[in-house]
Amino acid sequence: MAVSSTTSSTSNTTNTTSNSTTVSGGAAIAQNFDQFLTLLTTQLKNQSPLDPLDTNQFTQQLVQFAGVEQQLKTNETLSSLLSLNSAGTATSAVGFIGATITSDGATTRLEKGKAEWQVNVPRGGVATITIKDSKGSVVQTQTRTLVAGDQKFTWDGKTSTAQTAADGEYTVTIDAKDTAGATMTATTKISGVVDGVDFTGSIPTLKIGAISVPIDKVKSVVRTQ
Repeated sequence: MAVSSTTSSTSNTTNTTSNSTTVSGGAAIAQNFDQFLTLLTTQLKNQSPLDPLDTNQFTQQLVQFAGVEQQLKTNETLSSLLSLNSAGTATSAVGFIGATITSDGATTRLEKGKAEWQVNVPRGGVATITIKDSKGSVVQTQTRTLVAGDQKFTWDGKTSTAQTAADGEYTVTIDAKDTAGATMTATTKISGVVDGVDFTGSIPTLKIGAISVPIDKVKSVVRTQ
């Protein structure tokens, strides 16, 4: 029957379109679109008077095919925009090199006998501050009084045995309690000069020595002339 033949041919055309789209995108879909129109015209010319062609079916298929073509063009446009956005982000990331950034984090670098963290607590109280080296070993434990809000905690690089710790990356853990003895959360931020950028991830990562800071985690940037 004419209708059956048309359905089979249309199905083959659709499958060819799906495969071609993967390989060559817009050019393939345009070529198959022309083939579909040729097939439609041929079927209209050769339809049986006793078994006329279902024009509604062809109209639906034509509309669907046009929708696929439009979606493909939209996807290509979005891909181009994403590529441009990625290039812009990469350019912006390189611009951070040499600047001092601040971001959320608990690991910072001890250098020339000084490491510094910004600490924030919701209420005043007392905190036990534990400092660990890059291997996770505890090198110093201190008890400090904290005030509500932002403040700095500076470590002079001295260990619990009064030795001088080697320069490198150190992490703080803060166990804080308010004046009533209730546990409270302390947040920490780190600062440092960006000396490199890593583009291997989904977003650029700024490097402060061995410390990695995702560019979307940066809270502030300061550049000194």
